[in-house]
Amino acid sequence: MLARLAKALGHPARIQIIETLLARKTCIGCDLVEEIRLAASTTSEHLRILKDAGLITGEIARPRVCYSLNPAAVAPLSAFLALVEAGHTARSE
Repeated sequence: MLARLAKALGHPARIQIIETLLARKTCIGCDLVEEIRLAASTTSEHLRILKDAGLITGEIARPRVCYSLNPAAVAPLSAFLALVEAGHTARSE
C-alpha cells in the first residue's frame, strides 16, 4: 500500500494534479488538461494512476468526469512518515 501511494506521488505531473485539486476544491474535469499542460492522453494516464492508488475519485457528471481528492487515502503514508520522522520503523513497534 505504501509503495503504491509513494509511486503515485512520484511524478511531478501527478503532484501538480494533486496541488490543482487542493487549490480548486471543486469538481475538475477536462480543465486539468489545460491546467497541467500535457496531452489529454498523458493527463488521463496520470489520473488513472492517482485513481488506482485511491488518492483521487472520479465521478461521471455528463459529459465529463469530475475529479476530487480522497484525503483519507494518504493516512497510511502520513503514519509511516510520522514514524520515520520520530526515528522509528513500523516493524520496531
